[in-house]
Formats: sequence, structure tokens, C-alpha cells
Amino acid sequence: MKILIVDDEPLARSRLRALLQDMREHEVLGEAGNGREAIERCAALEPDVVLLDIRMPGMDGLEAARHIAGAPLPPAVIFTTAYDDHALAAFESRAVDYLLKPVRAARLAAALANARRHTRAQLDVLQRTAAEEGGEVRTHICARVRNSLKLVATDTVFYFLAEHKYVTVRHSEGELLIEEALKDLAEEFAAAFTRVHRNALVADRYIGGLEKTAEGRQVITFRGIEDRIEVSRRHLAQVRRKLRTP
Repeated sequence: MKILIVDDEPLARSRLRALLQDMREHEVLGEAGNGREAIERCAALEPDVVLLDIRMPGMDGLEAARHIAGAPLPPAVIFTTAYDDHALAAFESRAVDYLLKPVRAARLAAALANARRHTRAQLDVLQRTAAEEGGEVRTHICARVRNSLKLVATDTVFYFLAEHKYVTVRHSEGELLIEEALKDLAEEFAAAFTRVHRNALVADRYIGGLEKTAEGRQVITFRGIEDRIEVSRRHLAQVRRKLRTP
């Protein structure tokens, strides 16, 4: 199998590579030092298996795995972790393998022998479970653009706008289309985004104010862009309260 090693510690990556060199039936395609780099390298290299550290600065391994699920044929993800046995037992129920650090050769060989490609549905279970168990919200939004994956930091997103089966993500460098339910985005990002219409969420940090159009509609203005998003009557009181809050 073709393998990608992901860990923010060079020594941990070197140890895994050394262990794999003794298993001649496997090939190390490359390495990555963080979650974002892991996503980019997965899109470019298309590995069969990713050995993925959980605790990494910036984007952790759990979030990276959720984004990797966007590939047409997602690789099998084997997490490497320093979590204690109780946390490990909880994660093992998700049909994803976990190796405790320091990783032992026999345990790694067994995990690789049982590795199978995870379907998008299986990784979606991981995403839902993370939300149900109080996992942290994503730091990035991921979208497939042609043959690659595009990452956008959530703190650069001005708004999400649902149109038909897609959601437009308006961010500081342009727009992306994603296939996610606005309801799910509203639940995940409730602490930083406000529902202003049945089809729109706006980032609190970028709200400039309210304007009334010539037709009598109320619209949100933004700091940094000229876009306007309509506010429905149902959500108008909530938006006004948000604007009064320091």
C-alpha cells in the first residue's frame, strides 16, 4: 500500500518511516507536518493509507480526516495518538484504527494488514460523532475545485448563502461552492455566525450594520466588502440585538 505519514514532530515521522522500511510490501509516498499540508498532499499523491497524528497545531488530525473525506476515493486513516486508554476505546468504536505512541512495529503491521478504504459515509459518521461529543468546530472549510481540494479559513468567511443544493462560501479571496446543509453549518458555527434568513448565515465579526433598501427590505452590510444580504422579518429582531451587543 502507498502511505502518507503526517505528524508535526520530525522524530515521530522518522520513526514511522523506519518501521515501514522494514515492511517492504508498503511504500511511503511522502510526509506532512500538519493537517492542512496533509489534505494538500492527499489530493496530490492519492495514498491508500494515511498515518495521521491527532494533536497538531493549527488544524488537528480529526479535522483533517473530515476534509480528506472529500476525496472521490478517501484513503484509510490510521490515527497515531498519545491519548489514554479510555479515550482510545471511545475512538475505536468508529471503525477507524488508532495506534498509541510510541508506535510498535507489530501493532503497525496489524493495522496496515486490516486497513481498508473508508467510504465518505464512514468518515461522515466521524464528523457527526465529533459534533455530538462536543468536538471543536472546524477551523477551515474545504471544497473540491476541479481536481484539488481548496481550504478556506473560517475566520475569513463573511457569509454562507444557500442556493439550490449548494452553499456559497463568501470569503476574503472570493467564493466557493460546497455541498453542505446550511442547517448543519448553523449548528456548528453558532458561536460565530448569525442566521439572518432561511438561506443565509453571516459572520458576526464582519457585520457592519443594517440598511433599508428603496423597496423597504432590511439588508446586512459588511465591513470589508460591498455585498448585501437580506434579513428576513423572522430574524430581524435577533440581528438588531446582535448589533446592540458590544
